Amino acid sequence: MKNQKILWITRTGVLIALLVLAQYIGKLAGANQIITGSLVNLVLLVSVGVAGMSSGMTVAVLSPVFAQLIGVGPAFIALVPAVMLGNLVLVTVFHFVFKLLFKNEKGKYIAYIAAVVSSAILKYAFLALSVSYIIVPNFVATVKPKAAATIITMFSYPQLITALIGGAIAVIIIPVVKKAIKE
Repeated sequence: MKNQKILWITRTGVLIALLVLAQYIGKLAGANQIITGSLVNLVLLVSVGVAGMSSGMTVAVLSPVFAQLIGVGPAFIALVPAVMLGNLVLVTVFHFVFKLLFKNEKGKYIAYIAAVVSSAILKYAFLALSVSYIIVPNFVATVKPKAAATIITMFSYPQLITALIGGAIAVIIIPVVKKAIKE
């Protein structure tokens, strides 16, 4: 049991380090949302796919905190909880859809693809709706309409695109890493 805890801490720590690296690379790329978001979503899905649900959830919740510290996070602190919840939607849906559909090795990639697509759509829907109808109207009221429109756009279709890109790469990486861990 003690070894399992140490293994969990080690894997989660490595994944958090990869997350911070992904965010830093995004900052070096000019805080490009497509690059940063895709890398972050990749790490989130690899976390849950390789290290398990609790690790994925931990990385998901810490992601916007580190993004704020690095300087690539949401412009308004009120957006941080929404990003946390959106990330939790991504990893949770990915985990459960994959578990539900994975029956054998032949269908593994179909299960992965279905898990990526469904989790990306639900993360996008959650963020688009919560930012548009709750966060911006209630917490970012002092922002000019043009800035509010920019925030709403950033938390709409780019979220779907970055989750799908990160997920597509994760579908390739997860089986390779899982195989390497077993060996």
